Amino acid sequence: MSQEVLSGFAGIARTHLTMIECGTKQANFSTICKIAEAFDMRPSELVRKMEEAEEKRDK
Repeated sequence: MSQEVLSGFAGIARTHLTMIECGTKQANFSTICKIAEAFDMRPSELVRKMEEAEEKRDK
């Protein structure tokens, strides 16, 4: 899914999403909930998947 599509589904600016992905901005709980809802998952599941992806990158 492109940032453009995800930001539309989540109702946040694409530039905001880009900064979150790049690590230059941290998402608050409300934003995490919006992104999780766009993926049809719970916020805790989204955070877990993000942590797993980060662990894989660190190896």
